[in-house]
Amino acid sequence: MTTLSLEQARHLHLHAQGLLLPPVRAATPLALRNCIRRMRLLQIDTIHVVARSPYLVLFSRLGDYPVRWLDDALAKGHLFETWAHEACFAPSEELALHRSYNRTQRQHWGLARARREDAALRAHLDRLLAHIATQGPVKSADFTRTDGGGGGWWGWKDEKRWLEALFASGELMVARRDNFQRVYDLAQRVAPGLDALPQPSPGAVHDAFIEQAIAALGVTQARWVHDYFRIKPRLKDADLAPLLDSGRVLQVAVEGWDRPGYVHADHRRALSSADRGLLLASHTSLLSPFDPVVWDRERASVLFGFDYRIECYTPEERRVHGYFVLPVLDRGRLVSRLDAKAHRADGIFEVKALFVEAGVRVDDGMVEALAGAIQRCAAWHGTPQVCITPARPRRLCSALRKHTSAAGHWNPVPIR
Repeated sequence: MTTLSLEQARHLHLHAQGLLLPPVRAATPLALRNCIRRMRLLQIDTIHVVARSPYLVLFSRLGDYPVRWLDDALAKGHLFETWAHEACFAPSEELALHRSYNRTQRQHWGLARARREDAALRAHLDRLLAHIATQGPVKSADFTRTDGGGGGWWGWKDEKRWLEALFASGELMVARRDNFQRVYDLAQRVAPGLDALPQPSPGAVHDAFIEQAIAALGVTQARWVHDYFRIKPRLKDADLAPLLDSGRVLQVAVEGWDRPGYVHADHRRALSSADRGLLLASHTSLLSPFDPVVWDRERASVLFGFDYRIECYTPEERRVHGYFVLPVLDRGRLVSRLDAKAHRADGIFEVKALFVEAGVRVDDGMVEALAGAIQRCAAWHGTPQVCITPARPRRLCSALRKHTSAAGHWNPVPIR
């Protein structure tokens, strides 16, 4: 059985996720779609103090690209929206799998709430469906609130709750997004061949998601596989025996792990390189808080020694690092975390706080790589002037200011 160093296991994971090497050519719409196929899922989140998460996840892998390409891919039917890990984009060829799993097996609060709405409010849902059938696609904003309420996640107006219930049940799909607002239409109009799709059995869907998760992760322990698509239950080594027997999955040992690792056969060539210590990481980038690399806290801790908790939904007084903290990937390691804000009207990318991970040695190579990553991200945001405000760690912040100043990107002017 192949034995990998922990470093090479990390590199194999980053290879599978498209984060091992920097992009070698300019992004294209096809490259964007292939990037999502490689990850299998692209999680959606609406917070935009920097770019909204799905756009940022793609930037980390593709480099500079127009964000409208993601919107176009959805509108043209290359992608669809679904409940999966959470709310996600997924490649259109996976539509049958997700619809089947969401209808028969998925346990998720969004779907559970939709089922309650369906049972209690079917007459309202049917009227809304009839309206869309005759009047065409709608947004939640098309309906005027009449109850005087509003605000907060659970302050949705009735029509928004009904639209989400119908989306969760599969009767509606998201046809496109306008300014990131969902535009809902009848599922048969969004995906005209829907009725002709094969109907996979629950067991086939479950097995497909297990295999896809292992492929997306590059190398994984059995206990991490279920979280990628949020399937139930958590897996044990014995559950992967059929994939091992078929040769679709290979078992490996990883130094420091007390459990075996698993690699999909599609990564056999990369595994051979890792076995010989030849997978080299050279990419440095800011990651989204909702990037697949960090969305499983245990996996990020074991693979990278990086204990990460998303704090944007945590009350301010309980936050440790900040509101929208971006993990920093530097040549195969998660070396720091950075709280940032894009001031688009002023053209300024503000680094509000910067935290270097314990045990990480700051050297000239890391400073240069991190400065370049910040500058590229700032330029892509349309905020080319970088403002680094934290005082600690002093050496790193001073060095980053020096690099950004030398490159003509440093903005010493206070932000309005």
